[in-house]
Parts: sequence; structure tokens; C-alpha cells
Amino acid sequence: MLSVYLICVGKLKEKFYKDACAEYIKRLSPYCKLTVIEIPEAKLSKDPTLGEITNALNKEGDAIRAKIPPGSRVCALCIEGRLRSSEELLQMFPVPGVSREKHMVFLIGGSYGLHPSVKAEANVQLSMSPMTFPHHLARVMLLEQIYRSFKIQEGSGYHK
Repeated sequence: MLSVYLICVGKLKEKFYKDACAEYIKRLSPYCKLTVIEIPEAKLSKDPTLGEITNALNKEGDAIRAKIPPGSRVCALCIEGRLRSSEELLQMFPVPGVSREKHMVFLIGGSYGLHPSVKAEANVQLSMSPMTFPHHLARVMLLEQIYRSFKIQEGSGYHK
């Protein structure tokens, strides 16, 4: 069974986000071993300077790198990433027993995104949309798309 990791900066606080994520995590349990890792968002002043933001992103990036398991295919979610269809997302997943990668890792940054070096080191950069979404909502959307990918692979009617 494929191991899928979501490494996210920031902790879900709102109940509606937690409930939505819990539902998709439950739905994914027959398809993959899912691990969600939350990295604390670096503390910033109310009106941070560019230097403070860069330092915070660097610190978060180090924490993210420490959590990526060896043998992973890494996908960074970022606005400058490539838009993909649900079917194309499915094609990104390593095939157990065939691909050299054993894990699929998705990275979701905090309110200031991901450090440029983290994005550059990823195998793939993915954009969910040219629109801006709260990073907590991006987690829900990504979990749904991962679930949809497995349903497409299965040939289910979920994906229409």
C-alpha cells in the first residue's frame, strides 16, 4: 500500500476544516497509508519585514525537510506550480513495486507559502488554482483530490 504524507505548515483550528479533513482521511484509509504532519508556523510580528518572512520560511523549510522520508516523490503546492487535472494528479503517484519512490509527499506552506529552496527541491510543483485560498482550505482540497485520484484508479463513478 502506498504511503502518502501531507506535510503542512500550521495547525488546523477551525472545526469545519478539521471535520472535512477527518472525513477524507477516513475515506482514504482503504487506499493508502496517510500520515499528516503539522509543522508549527514561525511566529512573526504583526507587520513583518521581508527579512523576517524569509527567515521564517527558511526555518519552516528546515522543519519540512526533516520530515520528508527517504525514497519520496515530493510535490510542493505553490501558486507558480503547474495546474493539473485530477487524472494528471493520479499520474504523479509512484506505482508500488514499479517506481523507485516508496512514498508520495505533498507540501503545503503557511500563510507566506514555502521557501523557494523547498519548492526547487521538490520533484513537482503543483498549483491548485490561480486563485488564492486559505492554506487550511488547500489541505481539504488536496485530500479530496487524493481521494478522487484513488477513485479514478479504481474506476469508480465518484469522478464524473
